[in-house]
Amino acid sequence: MKRFRDLARTARPHPAAGHPEHAARAGHSAEVLLDGEHLLQEALLCDIPIEIAAFSDKQLTTATSPMGRLAKDVKKRGGRIVTVSDQVLAAISPVQHPTGVVAIGRARPAEVRVVMSAVTERPLVLVLAGIQDPGNVGAMVRAAAAFGASGIIAIEGSANPFSWKALRGGMGGTFRLPIASRGALSDVIVTAADEKIRLVAAVPRGGTPLPHVDLRQPTAIVMGSEGQGLSPATMAAVNEFVTIPMHAPVESLNVAVAAALILYEAARQRQNVASSGLPR
Repeated sequence: MKRFRDLARTARPHPAAGHPEHAARAGHSAEVLLDGEHLLQEALLCDIPIEIAAFSDKQLTTATSPMGRLAKDVKKRGGRIVTVSDQVLAAISPVQHPTGVVAIGRARPAEVRVVMSAVTERPLVLVLAGIQDPGNVGAMVRAAAAFGASGIIAIEGSANPFSWKALRGGMGGTFRLPIASRGALSDVIVTAADEKIRLVAAVPRGGTPLPHVDLRQPTAIVMGSEGQGLSPATMAAVNEFVTIPMHAPVESLNVAVAAALILYEAARQRQNVASSGLPR
């Protein structure tokens, strides 16, 4: 129970590079808390190792029930199955109304350079620069997976993309993309230059209107924090700023919505290039 509950508290922002906790965990597999039938199924489909899965004894009635088949799949892949009462499940689940299963698996965050050098002709990387709400992080991961991003980097100050709340928001997208969960701005700047990837930062006003930004070339889209936006250091490092045109008096969008719109435009532009047969 302690392990499950400890994992439920890991949505806090990651420490900066150089911090002892950062050094101890970078590049190693990490325990993740998977709450709910859907997320556990997605993890299994993506070959995420499941160490233990706790099922409600009321829902694990027969081997042929949906939960029974899921438990069988976990066990087949080497995971441990335990049945618990609804009271115990409520104690180890991070949500108010558990859906019948909570599991602990192991995911392996990628390094910044691995994300930036993804094996693709035109990388499209999403950089989370201080996104503090794990729900927003999860929604951005889901959008990145939906619109063909090649990877995600969460730099210091961002919520952990592998926390339970971000995983729920990602709806399995977290397991389908290389994600660096402990990057530093300096790593992003240096690696982007080495890999010839342009840094494009979203700003609420003053940037190039989104329809006029060329997102067909190798690009890293940088999204700033919900309240403070981009830091001065980030502003100084990027190559171009992009703004989503909006009708007054609206001045800004939720950061996850803004990221989805920019990623969609990038996917649209790249699809047009592919279908037209024009040089890339």
